[in-house]
Amino acid sequence: MSQSFPLPVRDGIVPSRLYLPREQQWPDLFSFLLVKFPHMPPDILRERLARGDMVDAAGVSMRLDSPFVADSWLWYYREVPAEVNVPFDLEVLYQDECLVVADKPHFLASIPGGRYLQETALIRLRKQLNNFELSPIHRLDRDTAGLLLFCANKHHRGAYQTLFQTREVYKTYEAIAPFRASMEFPLIRESHIRKSARYFTMEEVAEEPNSRTRISLLRHNGKWGHYLLEPLTGKKHQLRVHMNGLGLPICNDEFYPVMLPAREENRFDQPLQLLARSIGFTDPVTGQTRFFESRRTLEMQAGINETVSG
Repeated sequence: MSQSFPLPVRDGIVPSRLYLPREQQWPDLFSFLLVKFPHMPPDILRERLARGDMVDAAGVSMRLDSPFVADSWLWYYREVPAEVNVPFDLEVLYQDECLVVADKPHFLASIPGGRYLQETALIRLRKQLNNFELSPIHRLDRDTAGLLLFCANKHHRGAYQTLFQTREVYKTYEAIAPFRASMEFPLIRESHIRKSARYFTMEEVAEEPNSRTRISLLRHNGKWGHYLLEPLTGKKHQLRVHMNGLGLPICNDEFYPVMLPAREENRFDQPLQLLARSIGFTDPVTGQTRFFESRRTLEMQAGINETVSG
């Protein structure tokens, strides 16, 4: 595969790059990196430079005494502390020369970020399929299971991403949440969703709606309901926020209605009961009608065998 950067793919990881701005001057490269990465211990930065792990566009390794060269790029590999293995399979449901459809398990991040690098759907698939051009077309929260689509060919990436950005895609989700006999379904939940003051969470406010979800009840056992969710817009955490706003927070949600203490990294019980069930669209490359469904299931709480149709 042709490379457009001076470092090869390493263990499925495409190197990252860092711009050294032309508007600034620093006594040396190390001084700049200390400010650019304030949460990284200085000793780690020193070690990486001592190992020659950062290179310029020509592939020349940078050192502790390397100068700061404005309007240039550095290339390096992201590193994270030892990751805990997510003990669930990532199944490939479909693949061709343009498209890969995977069925993501709960607890597996879609792409590298923060504490997650190797234990992500993207890196697993790149190594599994030996295709390092593979790129995500859309994303799912780490807590959410189900369908995740990737572009297999960089030349078609823009066409697929535009399809999702313009919402020419029909998606359904399923969720397990409390049952309320007083509520009538199906219904439309619409509200204005914005970032909240709490870390990573969203909130509904009394402004012009910017989000809509159609919600149907599939079945219930008197205590818990199995719901079909059809997002008509695409705000962050929209389904979780809308269900919570109805007084029906999704089972095992760690953020809504209240943020729970962080889960231990090696605990994989009590997954969020939210599943990206299906997705349909007209393929922008082939013109074919595409429709895919997850093979995963959700876990209704005690009493599932005594269900009542919605």
